[in-house]
Amino acid sequence: MGNNKNDELELTETQKEWDEEADDLRVKNVGWKELYLKEDWWAIWVGLGIVVVAVLFFLNGSSIKWIAITPHRWHTSAELATDFSNHLGQYFSQFLLWLVIFMISVRVMGYKLSEYIPSFIFVYIFSIIIFMIGAWDQAHHYNLEPPLVALVLGMIISNFFGLPRWMDTGFRVEYYIKIGIVLLGATLPFTLIVWAGPVAIVQASIVSISTFLVIFFVGKKLGLDRRLCAVLGAGGAVCGVSGAIAIAGAVGAKKEHAPIAITLVIIWAIIMIFFLPLVSRALHLHTGVAGAWIGTSEFADAAGFAAAQAYGNLAGNVPGIPGQPDDAVWGFTLMKVVGRDIWIGIWAFVLALIATTRWERKAGTKPDPAEIWWRFPKFVIGFIVASLIITVISSGYSFADYNKIVKPELVGPVKALRTWAFIFCFFSIGLTTRFRELASTGIKPVMAFSTGVVVNVVLGFILSTIVFAAYWQSLSH
Repeated sequence: MGNNKNDELELTETQKEWDEEADDLRVKNVGWKELYLKEDWWAIWVGLGIVVVAVLFFLNGSSIKWIAITPHRWHTSAELATDFSNHLGQYFSQFLLWLVIFMISVRVMGYKLSEYIPSFIFVYIFSIIIFMIGAWDQAHHYNLEPPLVALVLGMIISNFFGLPRWMDTGFRVEYYIKIGIVLLGATLPFTLIVWAGPVAIVQASIVSISTFLVIFFVGKKLGLDRRLCAVLGAGGAVCGVSGAIAIAGAVGAKKEHAPIAITLVIIWAIIMIFFLPLVSRALHLHTGVAGAWIGTSEFADAAGFAAAQAYGNLAGNVPGIPGQPDDAVWGFTLMKVVGRDIWIGIWAFVLALIATTRWERKAGTKPDPAEIWWRFPKFVIGFIVASLIITVISSGYSFADYNKIVKPELVGPVKALRTWAFIFCFFSIGLTTRFRELASTGIKPVMAFSTGVVVNVVLGFILSTIVFAAYWQSLSH
């Protein structure tokens, strides 16, 4: 495709939205409208809103755990049926809570409620089923982790049964994962973010720079447009889809360049969801180490969370897996969100500067330091604020009282709602992954991007398991 201007890449509805977002990102002067028109900000309002409500209930001697219901562990179908019927009212109340929150936000962002509501009902019903499968006491033995079940089930439905295109309105992958990341902040101590931040940034910088340079120069050697090389490099080195979109705008890439990179990001992200946890399990990696490796090797936040959560769930359930379940998600978050995602704006500014001073002047827009703020993933702010709020609340408790009072009454319910948001996301990834439409992008872009994948995985493994292993193994200590 890269050598034929008349070829067109078929895109899923989700990819089309990402393509449209590229144009939207070029419009900087949105002013205060950004606070209610952008998914990043809505993720902050929703995520922090849940955290604040949870804190208020906690401070008044209560908890939101009634609404944060999840299926209990079960062995027989009779136990499952009894548990579900006993909590049916809670599931319905939780469904209404999510539905109202999402109805308000997606409507303000410009989506049709007539499309979103039935689509979300579909997502929620299947999310309950996915949760139930994961709660089976034999699930870990058969690798039936909820993130992987959600992904595979979604892809089976999408590719073998098919759904109406309008239902993609409710499969809001990016929105759900951003809300989940903000809620994740409430379960990740701020002191840990500060302590591991420098390590994460150093490791992420080493991997990102190396990956970008390899993809860029291999692409150039293969005769690809250097703007396409830059977009491919950013997709592999920084933050997958968001990185590709940001850099496409910064260097004045052709319209087809971002979709090519997005397609390759999606394909490799899906492969890594299964590859990284399986290899980590075979090597019995510490959950924190595996999380860091996934953070340096995955290409999308949603896919990475699926892989990290799937592996973290093995701790305590599969013999020989050291570490705590949360360590995998924490390691991934510190590497991907803190270490890589926050550099999107900086990369966009630097490459815009290079495009306008070293490449054809018409190739890029005029570099502007404000680019760093416009490209900055705002939901990271919500993630940090949520962490600060819970850190302040829990600072007045001893470690024993934290585990006895704060964790089950405050942090636990927020974590449960976070898991719901992640399942919505993972299932939506599968539902929007249509293999027929991820068809040929041309062999040369595939070759260039794949060399970066090798660098990502190998270098990330060395840094996570050898160079910085001690840091990642002591996350929960």
